[in-house]
Amino acid sequence: MDMQNIIKKLEGLQTVDSIAVSLGIARRTAVNYVWALRKGGFVETIYGKRKIRMYRISPIKAPKFGYPGLYEFLNQNSKIKVYPPYVERIYDHKPTAEEMILKAIKTGNLRTILSSLALFNKVKDWTKLSQIARNENIGRKIGALYDAARTIIRVRRMDKKTRKALLRSKIDDKFIVKHARTKDLNQIEKEWKIYLPFNKADLEAYKE
Repeated sequence: MDMQNIIKKLEGLQTVDSIAVSLGIARRTAVNYVWALRKGGFVETIYGKRKIRMYRISPIKAPKFGYPGLYEFLNQNSKIKVYPPYVERIYDHKPTAEEMILKAIKTGNLRTILSSLALFNKVKDWTKLSQIARNENIGRKIGALYDAARTIIRVRRMDKKTRKALLRSKIDDKFIVKHARTKDLNQIEKEWKIYLPFNKADLEAYKE
């Protein structure tokens, strides 16, 4: 079955399971079809009730203007996916890993922040990250999260000057996620005087 016939047969709202049934194929094959259709620009991913992932399939490519917002950026760059509570596009500039780490922290949402740890391997300008973090009074939170990320994934090396600047920075409060504290990363908390919201079990999601 060629791609155009597949699109014609699946046009509308689908799930992986409904695609498998419609085409009489295995679920894994249906996942591969979704990937191919998305690559071709024929699929838009949305979320239904209970956060069920759904796919709007159309033979007409829908143009996307601007650049990905926080949640789309995380889902493109992190192994840990997040449910987007709203659709966001950035129109005035191309977003960077540095600013998206900052935006993720400011959500105060555990899974969003956990997902953002992968972005430490995308940082190109540590000075920029340090400056925007200190301007928002979250420099030590950035440092603590960086050290937490290092315990589970490969990240780009932070230079000593940036590390010292973040250690000296001020903070508004010690909690990254309100009332959430780690049981396993106390040494990092002690150095940065910040309460990390993750335990080792949370970080293990990066190995799954």
